[in-house]
Amino acid sequence: MATLTLNATGHEVRVSATRILINNRWVDSASGKTFPVVNPSTGEEICQVAEADSADVDQAVRSARAAFEQGAWRKMPASGRGSLLNRLADLIEQHSGELAALESLDNGKPYSVAKAVDVAATVACYRYFASPI
Repeated sequence: MATLTLNATGHEVRVSATRILINNRWVDSASGKTFPVVNPSTGEEICQVAEADSADVDQAVRSARAAFEQGAWRKMPASGRGSLLNRLADLIEQHSGELAALESLDNGKPYSVAKAVDVAATVACYRYFASPI
């Protein structure tokens, strides 16, 4: 369920990823536990997110191991992996406003800093690792 709220600079933020991503699926925690995410600027609860415990970590590790051993990534040429990493960077750039608003809401930093530094550095990191060696 999405929560709609405003960050400190008035940017509308839709918080929808509140579950755990395991094996390309959003799932509740095995225990069903959640914990609050609090806006540090106001002290108000933004949303509840799934609280991963050892059972969730074990499942994530099993899924990651299977993906590594049997998935396409391992056998894909470096150029293919680079293309996918660049596509991810493109998507982050396309959604930079939304991601910066979420970052600003979550940690209280100014939206402009989240967008110009945090999101931009994330894009630069993916582009770096997508580059040929």
